[in-house]
Amino acid sequence: MPSPAQYNMSEGCLKTIMSGGEYPKPIMQILGSKRINAGSGDKERIRILLSDGKYTISFAMLTAQMNEKIGPNGVENFSVVQIDKYITSVVSNAGKGDARVLLILEMTVIEPGSTVGQKIGSPIPFSDADTKGTATTNGTSSTSTFKPTNIKNGSAMETTTSDTNLSSSMIHPISCLTPYQNKWVIKARVTNKSAIRTWSNSRGEGKLFSFDLIDETGEIRVTAFRDLVDKFYDYLQVDKVYYITKCQLKPANKQFSTLKNEYEMTLTADSSIQECFDSNDAIPTTQYEFVSIDKISEKETNTLVDVIGVVKNVGELQTFQARSTGKELKKKEVVLVDQSQTAINFTLWGTDAENFDGTNNPVVVIKGARVSEFGGGKNLSMLSSSTLKINPEMKECYRMRGWYDSEGQNVQIKNLSARSGSGNFSTNWMTFKEVKDQKLGSSDKGDYYQAKATILLVKAENIIYKACPTAECNKKIIDLENSMYRCEKCNREFPNFKYRLLASMNVGDHTGNQWVSMFSSEVEKILGMTAEEVGQALEHNKEEVANIVDRAHFKEYLLKCRAKIETYNDEARLKTVCIKVDPVNYEEYNSFLIEKIQQLIA
Repeated sequence: MPSPAQYNMSEGCLKTIMSGGEYPKPIMQILGSKRINAGSGDKERIRILLSDGKYTISFAMLTAQMNEKIGPNGVENFSVVQIDKYITSVVSNAGKGDARVLLILEMTVIEPGSTVGQKIGSPIPFSDADTKGTATTNGTSSTSTFKPTNIKNGSAMETTTSDTNLSSSMIHPISCLTPYQNKWVIKARVTNKSAIRTWSNSRGEGKLFSFDLIDETGEIRVTAFRDLVDKFYDYLQVDKVYYITKCQLKPANKQFSTLKNEYEMTLTADSSIQECFDSNDAIPTTQYEFVSIDKISEKETNTLVDVIGVVKNVGELQTFQARSTGKELKKKEVVLVDQSQTAINFTLWGTDAENFDGTNNPVVVIKGARVSEFGGGKNLSMLSSSTLKINPEMKECYRMRGWYDSEGQNVQIKNLSARSGSGNFSTNWMTFKEVKDQKLGSSDKGDYYQAKATILLVKAENIIYKACPTAECNKKIIDLENSMYRCEKCNREFPNFKYRLLASMNVGDHTGNQWVSMFSSEVEKILGMTAEEVGQALEHNKEEVANIVDRAHFKEYLLKCRAKIETYNDEARLKTVCIKVDPVNYEEYNSFLIEKIQQLIA
């Protein structure tokens, strides 16, 4: 029989650990394991018989996160392992008194069971009758304890909490939360907080926001609705640690969350959140798995990646109307570069786009950016679940800053978002003849291109309309002729309205012309007037519209367009929408012309 010393086992360490003491990274042997389920719909966990060569305990468990790391076959019996990170906890045991459980957070297999092949030494069961005490994390004592789910039968055990001072309560690990428990307190760090979002439907209106929590055992998402948004939104700050209790747990909606947890939480009127002011070094901060920009080309669409890069360029804030809902959307495109000498376009939406400041080429860190593909190039976009930090205190940021300042700002950059022949842009330069010859618009989502075009004709008829005054709705309202206006979409009546522009224009270049539709924000650029100014002018003089549109004729712009073939009355037609209007950047346009000349020469 092999001896514990032969494998450098930490003999007697279980007595120290199960008494609440410290023992960093002990080496032990797994003598047996059993898969258990903490309840219907919950993930399986593994209970193990653990030996230090002198003592054995059966009250040891692997977290759900550890299950994923060791794979579906688990860990072999007789394996020698190093416990890299753990928590001990006092649990109630069905009327038989309290017992201490060892919860394994991180573990390394030193020698597989197939090699060892037998029990090491002659260990005896360790009595845990006198092991009540404080919880320990990685051998460091904490000021509180927690009571997780009973590992014998998965029944929910309750904790005693205090509404006035949660710091004195027993602390429960996130990985052990289930909907079958109703009394618990967690201590966790906020790693992400979304913007406040609103909704409106037949059942009413409301608002919500969500935030992500992390502790030593796992992560979970929390959502707040209506009045609780006002109560907690400003109080909760990213990177701070809080005690949280009395939330409702339910199965996680994986459509909106990528966290590795089967559950998510909702704040209720009884929920209590208190900031923790103690030292919280043991609670992890946001964990990143950075992917260099050049490797994003290998990622599949809709993959989520963590990225760090320097802001090379920042586009203007764009406002446009969603076709499906009519809602006004805002976005901003940012070009990021990193040490792989590769760039990629990153899109921000809503308030993130409005508030983003790319002055002085900051370093940005994004967790959970979504990879998308357009025209053969890869792009990144911000989701509600994504986290963005500007110039955070991270060693990776310092390295990135040093690279960019010393050489990165001057090196030749390849843009992953660029389509073939488009230079550093995600949309091709094309003539209207090329658009026609290449039959653009036949794809399901439409095709995008940009052209230098002259405004030939702006239709004055129906160029302006009265729209719903709410910020999120731009639908045409009905004049009730009693000083009130009705929006059918919002199902409400208003005493006021707002003006919106919607224009049809004929634009052309040296190869041909094309009719395009254009929404309010871009029409304003063409007319040199806001929708409100145009509306006020027409209220005083209906004939003024002819003079307004006439001033726009024969001016040149850079138009970014979307072409899509749509069917009307069984007839297929090419519909082109101008999604962005910019002044012509002749340096960029000349680069495009030179590239075309070189192609012709070749």
